[in-house]
Amino acid sequence: MSIAETTTRSADTSAPLLPALADRWSPRAFDPSIGIDDLTLRSALEAARWSPSAANTQPWRFIVARRGSEAFDTIVERLAGFNTVWAASAAVLIVAAAEVVDEEGKELRWATYDLGQAVAHLTIQAHHDGLHAHQMGGFDAEALREAFDLGERYVPVSVTALGTLGDAEALPEPLRTRESAPRTRRPLDEIAVVHA
Repeated sequence: MSIAETTTRSADTSAPLLPALADRWSPRAFDPSIGIDDLTLRSALEAARWSPSAANTQPWRFIVARRGSEAFDTIVERLAGFNTVWAASAAVLIVAAAEVVDEEGKELRWATYDLGQAVAHLTIQAHHDGLHAHQMGGFDAEALREAFDLGERYVPVSVTALGTLGDAEALPEPLRTRESAPRTRRPLDEIAVVHA
């Protein structure tokens, strides 16, 4: 599948969505020659900053590493499975960590939920600005915590690859096939029970 074919993978929705939501998808093929300018990266992070959180605690921290930096290599070395094959081509890797306990030792029960919202806002802003994001759970969380001296209050929850869409043909199998597979979701009536 060519880049032109993969850039317009709009979701087949049962109701109208904002284009940035309908067109968002998670590629593994990133262009290793294109970076992200400071303003575009800052806009994605600003979207995360302004996402909602319980009692406005904002229990998220982001380790932002550009390709070519020592921090980027540190993250790549701690990825697992197929993630190690493709993620190094992304322009930026972002470790999303939840602050699960505050400075007084009180549990922040909604921290991972709030962090998820922040990352969702980040990815939608990035997509709106012409980037693509792919969130990963395949990594060694404890090794990332140690590498970046996060301490016990913070838990690495995800790593997001951010960048410009690349050539899917450059991916090895089975990733190449996954890249071009049809986008699917469960039907809305299977996941939402509406009482009128």
